[in-house]
Amino acid sequence: MAKNKEIKTNAMRILERNKITYRHYTYECGEFTDAIQIADMLGLPYEKVYKTLVTAGSGGNHYVFVIPIAKELDLKKAAKSVGEKAVSMIPVKDINQVTGYIRGGCTAVGMKKQYVTRVDSSAEQLEQMIVSGGRIGSQIELAPKDLLAAAQAEYATLTV
Repeated sequence: MAKNKEIKTNAMRILERNKITYRHYTYECGEFTDAIQIADMLGLPYEKVYKTLVTAGSGGNHYVFVIPIAKELDLKKAAKSVGEKAVSMIPVKDINQVTGYIRGGCTAVGMKKQYVTRVDSSAEQLEQMIVSGGRIGSQIELAPKDLLAAAQAEYATLTV
């Protein structure tokens, strides 16, 4: 009888290769569900769950921002944190092409390219945070410092 083998995402493989400890959560979901619904499904506190947003700068470069699920990205603060005059959200249809991930499964670890990444400074006070695991139906919990290391990210004040 075959064993049920856990399907690892690119993000999980990168964390393991870097010897970063994480906890994996799974949930049933056929299509995109917002992060607040996922936190509710899994019984997770909103302040620990973060979403990953991808933007384009006025010069055409892409930037990744990781913020609490119940907050909104302040585009001016985000732009300032990466040295741009302005950033704007990329169209949903471009997420896969830019990141290699799909909407609802996008995470800062293991994108197609290494983009400048900022994690909201609110994560600094947490022992653990939860982000997408790299596909719909997957979340990973890890120390914020480990997310910073794996995503080559820095902290910044990013929310309204």
